[in-house]
Amino acid sequence: MSDGSKTPPTPVVLLVEDNDDDVEFTRLGFQQSSHTVDLHVVRDGEECMAFLRKEAAYTDAPTPDLVLLDLNMPRMDGREVIAEIARDERLAHLPVVILTTSADEREIMGMYRLRCSSYVVKPIEFTEMMRVIDAIAGYWFTVATLPPKV
Repeated sequence: MSDGSKTPPTPVVLLVEDNDDDVEFTRLGFQQSSHTVDLHVVRDGEECMAFLRKEAAYTDAPTPDLVLLDLNMPRMDGREVIAEIARDERLAHLPVVILTTSADEREIMGMYRLRCSSYVVKPIEFTEMMRVIDAIAGYWFTVATLPPKV
């Protein structure tokens, strides 16, 4: 007999990252995490905006519950992406976690001024990266209340 409760949908994560190693480390981090996610990867800011706006090859893309955004990418970098997300009322509600190598205080302050949800400096060591990804998933998918899908 069912208790009437529904299994929550698997959270959708959009990783915006151009470095193949970082993509693989993040993928492995989620695989080893206790939190299942539907991970999608785009390689630069232009692809990210097309994904979020469901344009071109991404017309059937799911709306992410969380965006993990690198700052240093070709074509359109993460700084431009978060500014664009903040200006777009259809996207401004999305939680965006900056996941980058820069620990520069001016960079951190700039991203928070653009309303990033969190700023995480990528660890160098693989095991630490696994811990960070699990912590991100744990917080965003079990502690935080995410905005409803619109």
